[in-house]
Amino acid sequence: MGRKSLKEGQQKKIIQAFYEIARIEGIENVSFGKIAKELDMHQSLVVHYFSNKEEMLLGLIDFIVTGYQNVYEPQQEYADPLSKLKVVMENIFSRKWNSYVDDSIFYNCFALIFRNKKIREHFRDLHLILRKWLEKLIQNCIDKELIQIQDAAEAADIIFVISDGAYYFLSMIADQESYNKHLQRYKKEAYKVLGFEL
Repeated sequence: MGRKSLKEGQQKKIIQAFYEIARIEGIENVSFGKIAKELDMHQSLVVHYFSNKEEMLLGLIDFIVTGYQNVYEPQQEYADPLSKLKVVMENIFSRKWNSYVDDSIFYNCFALIFRNKKIREHFRDLHLILRKWLEKLIQNCIDKELIQIQDAAEAADIIFVISDGAYYFLSMIADQESYNKHLQRYKKEAYKVLGFEL
């Protein structure tokens, strides 16, 4: 038990260092040597916990899931499932994404799916987990008759398509007023999927 938690702790430290270096220099410029230097440890110890860069990338994708969990599973208590769903919707269509996971890291990882089948499958699983979290919140609201839609899975999928497309485009908009205008438009369409008008 203690040995396993020590290994997991070291792996987490290595992934966090990987993330910080990648945020500044890009994933393609991260090396075992740079991670070892950042953590003030011997390079062979990094290799002991991750035998290659692909393993580290899979760990990084898991790290992204953990970060995004804060968007979908807020820690505070809510009076009803609808109140929680509305908070999550506001989180999805806000800059909170970027406070948990840097956009450049996310898109760096995403680009790798076109060249690496294992990373593509891992990244797909990440998206399925996020959709399931949202689907579960929507289903709770349907079950308690707080929203009047039929298919929670379909609603979650459409909301994700809207948010994924929104952030892809919004990442190219520097003007804050234009950014906010577009974001509000996309959020309004996402709320319509749930049967609400903003």
